[in-house]
Amino acid sequence: MAGELKVKDYVAYWLQTGKRLFSPAVPEGHHVTSIVQGDRYSSEFEECWAHVRDPASGDCYVEGMDQTIQDLLTSEWEVVSCPRCEMPMPMMTMGVTSCPCPCSDLELWPNLEIPQPRSPIDSNAHLMAIRSRLLAMSRRSATRAEGSSVE
Repeated sequence: MAGELKVKDYVAYWLQTGKRLFSPAVPEGHHVTSIVQGDRYSSEFEECWAHVRDPASGDCYVEGMDQTIQDLLTSEWEVVSCPRCEMPMPMMTMGVTSCPCPCSDLELWPNLEIPQPRSPIDSNAHLMAIRSRLLAMSRRSATRAEGSSVE
């Protein structure tokens, strides 16, 4: 099973490429312009996601895909990395499917000359983890230096 966070990331990544999210309530498709804001998803994307998760919205799906978001949240599907573009794509957990990656209908993809879609990143937490590792390394080096000077 993919889990809600993985499916949410799947939707966010593909919306960042310009794909739309379709639902019976919005047949022209959601076109979200702001998806990531610093260390979280934008309020515009969160509103879109709330619409997707609302049972009254019906079956929602990413442009170019047959699987609905509701399908992906069942135990029959998981979200994996596409071997071609490394973006998230749905795959059945059992059985065979001819489910292509959403990248199959993009002309020049992956395009490594533009920023790649991503999830929100908490820069402070990442930098604090690096700082902690550097301090630990510094302490180990100091301990080793003290041990060799005693000899």
